Amino acid sequence: MSTASRLPQFAGRLASRLPRTVDARVRRLAVASLIGQTALVVTGGAVRLTASGLGCPTWPRCTDTSLVNTPEMGIHGFIEFGNRLLTFALAAVAVLMLVYLWNLRKERRDLFLLALGLLASIPAQAVIGGITVLTNLNPWVVGLHFLVSMALVVVATLLVNRAYGRTGRFATRSLPALPGVLRPVGAAVALFSAMAVMLGVVVTGAGPHAGDADAPRNGLDWDLFSHIHAVPAYLITAGTLFALVVVLMRRIPGPFRTSVILLLAVTLLQAVIGFTQYYNGIPALLVGTHMLGAALLMSAATNAADIARSSPVT
Repeated sequence: MSTASRLPQFAGRLASRLPRTVDARVRRLAVASLIGQTALVVTGGAVRLTASGLGCPTWPRCTDTSLVNTPEMGIHGFIEFGNRLLTFALAAVAVLMLVYLWNLRKERRDLFLLALGLLASIPAQAVIGGITVLTNLNPWVVGLHFLVSMALVVVATLLVNRAYGRTGRFATRSLPALPGVLRPVGAAVALFSAMAVMLGVVVTGAGPHAGDADAPRNGLDWDLFSHIHAVPAYLITAGTLFALVVVLMRRIPGPFRTSVILLLAVTLLQAVIGFTQYYNGIPALLVGTHMLGAALLMSAATNAADIARSSPVT
C-alpha cells in the first residue's frame, strides 16, 4: 500500500481517538494556554527589565549567522532567545488544542475559533517582535507587542471559561441571577482595566526601563502620565467595590461573587505595587511584578464581566 493511500486511514484512526465531548484534555490545554500567555508577558518583561531587548540584535535569526544565541552574547542573548523560544511552546499548545477540538469544530465552534485565534496570533506576535528589534526597541512598537499579549490573555480567559462550561451558549451550570446593574458595571470595569493597561504602556515608554541603553523613549512626561494612568485604576476599584457591596447585600452566591472578590484582590495588589514602585525609584523587580499583575488584572476583569454577561438578570 502506498504512503498516499495510507494517509486517509491514519487520519481516520487519529480522528477516532480525539474527544467528541469537551473533556479533561481540552480543559487542561485551555488552562495551559492562559498560563502560557501570562508567562509570555512575564518573560517579555524580563527581556526589557534586564536590558536584553537587543540580546538577539536581529530577526528572525538571533544574529546574522546564527538562528540561536551564542555563548559570546552572554546572559542578554540567553534571555532574549529564551523569550523567543516560549513562542514555539505556545504554538504547540495552540496546535494541540485545535487537534483535540477537531471532532468538535462544528458543534463547539466557539472553542474552535478562540483556539484558532490564539494560534493565528503567534506569527503576528513574532512579526511585531521582529519589528521591535529592527526599530531598535521603538517604545510604541514595544507597547503594541505588550498590548497584543494582553488581548491574548483575554482570549485565553474566555477559552478557559467556555471549556469549563462556566459561561457562553454551552454553559453546563446554571448561574445565580444578578441585579441588572451588575452587567454594565462588569463591562465598565473590564473597559477601565484595558484603559489602565494602555496608559501603563505610555508610562512605560516614557520611563527608564527601555530594554537597552541606546533604545529611544517616547518623550512624554513620565510623572504626568503616571497620574493619568492612576485614574482608570481608581475607577476599577470603585466599580469592583460597588459590585461586591451589591453581591454581599443581596447574598448572591456562586462564581460571580468569587470573581468579584478575586478581581478586588488583584486590583488592590496592583495598587500597592504601583504606589510602591512610584515612590521608590521604579525598581525593575517591582515593574516586572506590576506587568504580571496587569495580566492577572485583565484576566480577572474579563472573567467577572464574562460571568456577569452570562448570568440571568433579576
